[in-house]
Amino acid sequence: MDRNPSPPSSDVEDEQAAGDSIGNTVYSKHWLFSILTKLIEVISPEKSDSNSNREEVQTELDEEMENDICKMWDMSMDEDVALFLQEFNAPDIFMGVFAKSKCPRLIEICVGILGNMACFQDICMSISKDDNLGQMLLQHLCDSDSPTLLETSRLLLTCLSQAEVANIWVERIRENPSVYDCVCFIMSSSTNVELLVKVGEVVDKLFDLDEELMLNWIKNGSCQSVGQSTDDSPEERPDFKIVPCVLEAAKQVRSDNPEGLDVYMHILQLLTTVDEGIQAIVQSSDGGKETWTLLYGLVCHELCQPDDPPIIIQEQKSVLASILSVLSAMFASQIQQEYVKRRKNMPLIGSLIRILQNMEDCGKRSFDNSKKSQPEETEKLETVEEDFHLKILKDICCELLSNMLQELTKENILEGLNQGHLNEQKCSCAFQNLLPLYFTSVSM
Repeated sequence: MDRNPSPPSSDVEDEQAAGDSIGNTVYSKHWLFSILTKLIEVISPEKSDSNSNREEVQTELDEEMENDICKMWDMSMDEDVALFLQEFNAPDIFMGVFAKSKCPRLIEICVGILGNMACFQDICMSISKDDNLGQMLLQHLCDSDSPTLLETSRLLLTCLSQAEVANIWVERIRENPSVYDCVCFIMSSSTNVELLVKVGEVVDKLFDLDEELMLNWIKNGSCQSVGQSTDDSPEERPDFKIVPCVLEAAKQVRSDNPEGLDVYMHILQLLTTVDEGIQAIVQSSDGGKETWTLLYGLVCHELCQPDDPPIIIQEQKSVLASILSVLSAMFASQIQQEYVKRRKNMPLIGSLIRILQNMEDCGKRSFDNSKKSQPEETEKLETVEEDFHLKILKDICCELLSNMLQELTKENILEGLNQGHLNEQKCSCAFQNLLPLYFTSVSM
């Protein structure tokens, strides 16, 4: 009696599927390889294609191709997939895209995939050591397409955050004067907050890693740019100075992105760690007034306000420490400037005392909580770290407050009392915090 043949064993199907899987994932090698092949075809069309068709292919992606490449972008966050792409020379294919394609969306996706791949140490090392690829990526900082700029900045930050390759990128950037112009152009003209934050993080990381590069950027005027892909020629661009560009970016992000504001305030703080940086701030065309006005406004009108709960100091301690550090450096060097005159700074003195009051309140709450419960070891470490950052803020705050109080006249104090910036409670708080600084002098 005839009968239908048995269906193939599911074990055979499983073996075939396993053979096509990338590492321990369910992603298909065949599918991914087919997308890489299509990508090659996009940038290398058949000779029979007309010039007009070739141009159209380069400037636009069809919906199916874009969806497929975006899937590959998502998949590249997996280490097994990233290694597979590395094995099949995906970075070289992407270099072909950068060299030949005029499609912004395609370039953005390819840079984004490289950014995902760079999250893994060995691949990041390989990408970083490829000087041709590195130069092409730096040129994309001069791109006119914001999404491409964002992905390029993300890739650079990923590489700069890995100690094994950071110096390669610092040296490469130092040798590319166009990077300075492109970064300053973004900071001074972009309204894209997400892009400004990421570019700020790159600059912050660069300055933190290499003081020499920071000094070079402080001293820079306009550098001759190479490899521009924007419509603006270098001759048409203004002479960029790092401080005004940082200030402009900070103004853009201040209300929409607290983390971004923190980044740009830390950049200013890093500038004040060298004499040249302080001079760049206070010897600007307005004598530093724009910087002082921005930072003064943040402290007196936006951060740690009277109607905020005292615990807000924990959230704002980092940005406040950076701001007060810059104000302290400026006050010490610009005491004769009109904008730091004593009579104008009573609101700032009141704000500094309020910061100290909030820290005292947080300290009391932390002590009370520690008495009620016995925290685990990790919680103790977190508390120690928080106290460390608050101590830094307290020290900076006390230094600035001390210097400002020493400049007050009797008339200034009376004015502060009348305006409510000073009262018995505030003065008591100020003296309790400042007394340890002068205890030795008082004892003698």
